[in-house]
Amino acid sequence: MADTEKRSDLRTRLIDAAEAEIAEKGLLGLKARDVTARAGCALGAIYNAVSDLDELVMRVNSRTLERLGAALAPSSGAGGPEAVTLALADAYAVFALQNRRLWSALFEHRLPEGVEMPDWHRAEHEVLIARIGAPLSRLRPDLPAEAVRLRVRTLFGAVHGVVHLALQGRLVGVPEALLRQEVAALVGALVVGARSAGAQSAGAAGRTAGGLVGGEGLEPPTFSV
Repeated sequence: MADTEKRSDLRTRLIDAAEAEIAEKGLLGLKARDVTARAGCALGAIYNAVSDLDELVMRVNSRTLERLGAALAPSSGAGGPEAVTLALADAYAVFALQNRRLWSALFEHRLPEGVEMPDWHRAEHEVLIARIGAPLSRLRPDLPAEAVRLRVRTLFGAVHGVVHLALQGRLVGVPEALLRQEVAALVGALVVGARSAGAQSAGAAGRTAGGLVGGEGLEPPTFSV
């Protein structure tokens, strides 16, 4: 086997091992010695495949983002923008429930101070944001692209916060058994508010419409967990 093939094989084994370790123990339990033992290589071999443990975590997170994207993809065929947004939020909650530690690692990992996230990894996160932005831009065609991107981050932050608190078992979090139902209620209110604001903006030339606000309508569906 050529050196490049050996290095590629080693890197794959290390990413597989790190992914398994995070899935079992969480990001805080990740140790280089455990990863290399699981991968069947010497401790120092890790640096022949990746620059450091941080890069290894990012490679695992890259896989998780790809799987998350695949889980969200079917939602684009859910119908109108309101239905698509609801389906995306539900798929996100389901993915988090089914991949707790790997999902958490996406947000728990921190690079050392002064170290920037590589462009390739930042682009992977942007793909996720773009998927959410597609239906929102249809709900608010009156908003410029930059404003839509900001509202997408607001919407994602709201849903993510509810999911995170529930999975962390926080006192203020919703019970896991009701998580999907409550996410649907939240997003339903947000998209109705967005639709209403968009209609007001379209009907009043020169008026600055509001953003994602609460509203009534869109009865949230009931889910079994």
